[in-house]
Amino acid sequence: MPDDKQTPQPKQHQNRHPGFESEMTPQPRDRMENWKASGKLAGKVALVTGGDSGIGRAVAIGFAKEGADVAVLYLNEHQDAEETKRHVEAAGRRCVTIAGDVGDAGFARQAVSQAAQALGGRIDILVNNASEQHVCEDFAEIPEAQVERTFRSNILGMFWITKYALPLMPEGGAIINTTSITAFKGSPMLVDYASTKGAILAFTRSLSQALFQQRKIRVNAVAPGPIWTPLIPASFDEEKTAKHGESAGMGRAGQPDECAPSYIFLASDADSSYINGQTLHPNGGTVVNA
Repeated sequence: MPDDKQTPQPKQHQNRHPGFESEMTPQPRDRMENWKASGKLAGKVALVTGGDSGIGRAVAIGFAKEGADVAVLYLNEHQDAEETKRHVEAAGRRCVTIAGDVGDAGFARQAVSQAAQALGGRIDILVNNASEQHVCEDFAEIPEAQVERTFRSNILGMFWITKYALPLMPEGGAIINTTSITAFKGSPMLVDYASTKGAILAFTRSLSQALFQQRKIRVNAVAPGPIWTPLIPASFDEEKTAKHGESAGMGRAGQPDECAPSYIFLASDADSSYINGQTLHPNGGTVVNA
């Protein structure tokens, strides 16, 4: 295990949301540099929302190393998205980046169509990963607009992207949704965020039953614990950012590269053909009720 996985992150904060990976210290490990590929996704086309940085970037690059072309949807982090594209193309695969808000149904429709047209007319693998969170220490003071915004980004966005991707998905495709450890443990400072992540569990379990019966499309989820991504310095103050991950069983924040293998596993029919409606837990050793 590289030593830097054990080193606490220094105090830092970004005064904008979403955060920018280029401004983080240290940089997250999200380029899958040590991944040993075996062609698990050769010839596939994947769409990854929130693929500009963090977990989404690691997933996009991991998919590319396994042989998939990748469409990356992101909000407005153009520099980060270009870095992801550079690594996907360095792996010998095609990549298209599309900026916009997945919580906007009109954008979702247009973006899915654009992604499919750019990469061969279909989508074999869909990763619903884009999300946002905002800290509110007193629930009585939580802004109504914030709650609506968080739900629109985190769960309604999954509805829209999935709705418009399904007509382009062949039988036997895979959908992977990013939920969170907060869906199982709760979070007193992230009540709206945790609530959306709980909704994603129900979305995953319900959709898995409907789509496998109809189309043999498997739908699963990944519930990361505290991971070092731009969402952290953009959400928390300097003190909390420096302590991010200390509550995990392993006593540290995880790296996106430590989450991406879960997505590769669930995307690969060779590895997970008998898994549907389930959730994987790369969370640093915290035991939760799945």
